[in-house]
Amino acid sequence: MQQIINFFLRNKNFLLFLLLFSIAISLTIQSHSYHRSKFINSANFLTGGVYESVNNIEQYFNLKEENEQLLEENNRLKAMLYNNIEPLNIDSMHQGQYEVFPAKVIKNAYASTNNYLIINKGQRDSLTEDLGVITSKGIVGIIDNTSKGYSRVMSILNTNSRVNAQLKKTDHFGTLTWNTNDPQVVQLIDIPKQAPLNVGDTILTGGRSTIFPKGIMIGTILGFQIDETENYFTIDVKLFNDMTNIGHVHIIKNKNTQEIKALEAIDE
Repeated sequence: MQQIINFFLRNKNFLLFLLLFSIAISLTIQSHSYHRSKFINSANFLTGGVYESVNNIEQYFNLKEENEQLLEENNRLKAMLYNNIEPLNIDSMHQGQYEVFPAKVIKNAYASTNNYLIINKGQRDSLTEDLGVITSKGIVGIIDNTSKGYSRVMSILNTNSRVNAQLKKTDHFGTLTWNTNDPQVVQLIDIPKQAPLNVGDTILTGGRSTIFPKGIMIGTILGFQIDETENYFTIDVKLFNDMTNIGHVHIIKNKNTQEIKALEAIDE
């Protein structure tokens, strides 16, 4: 307490000056509209800058939560899209054929001939084998193995991968494979030579399996040639996805898979 008193005694002249200066400024602002408006504008500028800085800091710490909310919203919109549900009929979403789940990639291989990804969702999240995995840009692969908390995804950059795909502008369809030459380019085979092709045409999932709905983006035609039989095209497809940079993914579950497979097995 004595130190505080000594401080005021040592600086009494300066403190008195500050007090009188503040009173003078206050009287000037109150008695002149021009000065008052300038003061208010300056105060708003300073407080606005402070609030903006605080808001930026809060947004930085809330990025994870906001990203999760965006991912959930993307899942909801994708489920509505694949189930042909109108935006105002959200209650019907759970009655549709497809469910969509979010997941995060914790391991991604793309440099070998048979590549896999590991995602942080598994059996306890209702995931099973033969579920399609995509991003907002296109397909990634198919789940081929699951544990309690994780799943392994066979990448489309895998020589064992086979995905039904078709031309966007026609109903000609074939099989998507990979020749291991380039992680950004896959091959679409068994497209009949009667199909009209142009470089830049879009390739989509064909929907002729229980894994991927029809119409999911894959890539564009980079080039094509007739195969050895001279009856089919082999098409190089430039992927929309950057398979070397996959973070968050969506898993697609077809709720009618077992029913469809049961019908397919009748004649076997």
